[in-house]
Amino acid sequence: IAAALVLPYKLADSLSTCKVLVVGAGGIGCELLKNLVLTGFKNIEVIDLDTIDVSNLNRQFLFQKKHVGKSKAQVAKESALQFCPTANITAYHDSIMNPDYNVEFFRQFVLVMNALDNRAARNHVNRMCLAADIPLIESGTAGYLGQVTVIKKGMTECYECQPKPTQKTFPGCTIRNTPSEPIHCIVWAKYLFNQLFGEEDADQEVSPDTADPEAAWNPEDATARATASEKDGDVKRVSTKEWARSTGYDPVKLFNKLFKDDIMYLLTMDKLWKKRKAPTPLDWLQLENTGMSIPNSCPQDEAPGSGLKDQQVLSVWGLCQMFQHSVETLRSQLQEKGEGAELVWDKDDPPAMDFVTSAANLRMHIFSMNMKSRFDVKSMAGNIIPAIATTNAVIAGLIVLEGLKILSGEIESCRTIFLNKCPNLRKKLLVPCILDPPSANCYVCVSKPEVTVKLNVHKTMVLSLQDRILKERFGMVAPDVQIEDGKGTILISSEEGETDANNNKFLSDFGIRNGSRLQVDDFLQDYTLLVNVLHTEELERDVEFEVVGEAPDKAPPPQTNQEEVNSITNGNKDSAQPSTSSKAAPADDDDDIMIVDSDEEEMAASSSAAAATSGTKRKHSDAETGETSTKRPRTDQSSAAAADNDDDDDIIALD
Repeated sequence: IAAALVLPYKLADSLSTCKVLVVGAGGIGCELLKNLVLTGFKNIEVIDLDTIDVSNLNRQFLFQKKHVGKSKAQVAKESALQFCPTANITAYHDSIMNPDYNVEFFRQFVLVMNALDNRAARNHVNRMCLAADIPLIESGTAGYLGQVTVIKKGMTECYECQPKPTQKTFPGCTIRNTPSEPIHCIVWAKYLFNQLFGEEDADQEVSPDTADPEAAWNPEDATARATASEKDGDVKRVSTKEWARSTGYDPVKLFNKLFKDDIMYLLTMDKLWKKRKAPTPLDWLQLENTGMSIPNSCPQDEAPGSGLKDQQVLSVWGLCQMFQHSVETLRSQLQEKGEGAELVWDKDDPPAMDFVTSAANLRMHIFSMNMKSRFDVKSMAGNIIPAIATTNAVIAGLIVLEGLKILSGEIESCRTIFLNKCPNLRKKLLVPCILDPPSANCYVCVSKPEVTVKLNVHKTMVLSLQDRILKERFGMVAPDVQIEDGKGTILISSEEGETDANNNKFLSDFGIRNGSRLQVDDFLQDYTLLVNVLHTEELERDVEFEVVGEAPDKAPPPQTNQEEVNSITNGNKDSAQPSTSSKAAPADDDDDIMIVDSDEEEMAASSSAAAATSGTKRKHSDAETGETSTKRPRTDQSSAAAADNDDDDDIIALD
């Protein structure tokens, strides 16, 4: 009845009968679900894999402390029904990427609304909606910034039409041998957690890298010069987990191996330290004698000053004790799970977070960096963007408004809407832009998707093709791969165990060479991709493959010969930098609008985030003024340029 008072009768009636899907019940999802039932939507299905954590309670208002540990989707449903008991809400505590939610599942909905926090799920829902030909409303927030856009097959760009930057990675030798920034030490500490307590990965080894090309040293001579203690640890090139188990996960022995013996081993690689400050090894016994003389020294030892406990930087001995306590706790958790068990690192698990905080900070100290508080480490390790409840509320409201346009049959009037941090020179916080048509180069929504991948067929294994390229890079869930060799050879099958014998063989073992073509199908996504193989032996170190034709990592220099194309800044501090950043935002940043791609916790604002990959400038017509503004990719964070006063609607791609 309330809906009928403010909406046309026909539209209000359709709200009560149409079926909509909400994907995600977090920051945006909670606000969206509340808005939907209060607007008059009666048939809603909501899906979320996550459970409620204490850290959610400051902004996800459908949850209370008593709900901690319960399903987000289920509790969100129960809370939303209190606003409108007559609504019919179905909740799924599950992943949207589960094969049960196939194209037929999506076809039962009139509209799908995303409230997600990760790119993999966004890619998947995008493809499912394209396959089912169902309108999708995509959304994201990062700090004070937000955006909403509508995706409709054949009419608008899909989510994957514009390339997204890959998550920033670092060379293995930098992580293991020559860290120069706190983030290097934090990545190392997360690797260490997995090597000790989680799933081992050879690419995440934390011991000194003897193959570092910069060192160019003689291992035999260096080993002879190293003075590692056999009692407290050693530097033999063995599995980190194997060595830790042999010591019974003794915290002191682990400490001395990681922060004394391995560092002394690094010091023997002389050439690394000719132009760098050499690291300084730590010794547990020496620190213990020093630390015991400090009053009230404990794992929660607070540095002088005010502030929350998590925002204090601990003393070195305080970090040692935190390391010891966390190792003992994690060891107990591992033993409780039984033989062969593994732990999964979670930023919201206190022992796991304490371990990474202490290990990363001790390494920072060794390499002469300023140490970070637990809060700062958590922000960087968890790729956390400060979440603003009001931003989520505004974006959720915009999702519903765009949904009403679609249900009214006015999809051509839908817009991409950007929420800015501060009013621009036209006094606007919300900037609507006309939706772009599909990209002719998109490898998802064109009629015959095709890509060319450059790789070394003699070094690339079938498993890498499946996991790193098809699943990770091209967002597939269960790919089937057939070689176009005239025989129809099946290289990869989505049927469990059918082609496992191929996993550790190289592509060349199957006759794949330069110019070979692979037909890839993902039946769940109803998606087919033709992959052209371009063989090369000239890839950079630590690079497994390249997608030919991808835009450069950094945008080209801004043009100055066009009045409407002006220099832009790198974005405002609240969203372009992590909460831990000390960089100041340029004064003109207030007029910039960023394309954000995160509900709350994706790496959309990390200082280590890669620059946007698209170098293409596109004009977006302002829906209110008819003027155009330039959507530009975000440039490298170390550079800055002044924003022209006339170009106050610049949009900076940020992922």
